[in-house]
Amino acid sequence: MLDLALPGLTGLELQRALEAQGSFLPIVFLTGRGDIATSVQAMKHGAADFLTKPVDDDALISAVLDALARNQELRTIGVERNRIVECLATLTAREREVLDRITAGRLNKQIAAELGTVEKTIKFHRANLMRKLGVRTLADVVKLAERAGVGKTPAS
Repeated sequence: MLDLALPGLTGLELQRALEAQGSFLPIVFLTGRGDIATSVQAMKHGAADFLTKPVDDDALISAVLDALARNQELRTIGVERNRIVECLATLTAREREVLDRITAGRLNKQIAAELGTVEKTIKFHRANLMRKLGVRTLADVVKLAERAGVGKTPAS
C-alpha cells in the first residue's frame, strides 16, 4: 500500500525506484489526492490498483487480494522462466541449433541438411535436448521454447 504523499518523496517516485530495482512487489495506491493523470501514471508503471479515500472496506480488501494473487502469479511465472533458462544453459551449441530449427518448424531431414549432417545425428541431439529440458514431445519442446522466448527463425 502506498500513498501519493510520503515524507521525502512521492508514492510515484517510490514506485519508480522499486521498479528500477527490479521489484515485482504489487502496489496498491490509496490516496486522498488522486487525479486521473496520476492514476494513469501509476497504472502504466505497474500499480495493481489506484484507490481514492474514502474507500469502501470491500473494495480495499478486494484490491489487496487481487494484488497478492497477481504477485503470486508473477512469482510462479518467474520461477518457471528461471527453470527453463537453467535447462537451456545445459544445451550444447549443436543442441541449441537443433532447438532453434525445431521451433522454426523444420523437420529432422531439413535440419540435417541445413547443419550438414545426417538425420540420425539430429535425432540424437533432439533426444538429448528433450531429456535436458524435461519434456517428452516436440509440442512440449515448442511450448517451453516459446515461454523462454526462443524460436526465431535461424539463418539458412
